[in-house]
Amino acid sequence: QVQLVESGGGLVQAGGSLRLSCAASGRYFSSRVWGWYRQAPGKQRELVASIGIGGTTNYADSVKGRFSISRDNAESTVYLQMNSLKPEDTAVYYCNSVFQAGSWGQGTQVTVSS
Repeated sequence: QVQLVESGGGLVQAGGSLRLSCAASGRYFSSRVWGWYRQAPGKQRELVASIGIGGTTNYADSVKGRFSISRDNAESTVYLQMNSLKPEDTAVYYCNSVFQAGSWGQGTQVTVSS
């Protein structure tokens, strides 16, 4: 059972940056596609970025050009660099395997003030 621990969130002004980390336990990190998701109050959880086994990345239109996902297989960690943050980016951010999703972690709160 993979356990996920997200960190790096916080309160930031619009235009600022944050770097989120997600540490995954388990044996199959390097063989999985990983994604960062977010859930704003009253909204469904959405996938904002994913990274493939070979490093191919995909982004939701709302974050394209501002967010960057990366992975470190040796550390079993996936990162999300978030730049030019907007108030609408405010949400709890989670990571999970995209195609073999397990239990969700506690997430990390990102709050962007205007």
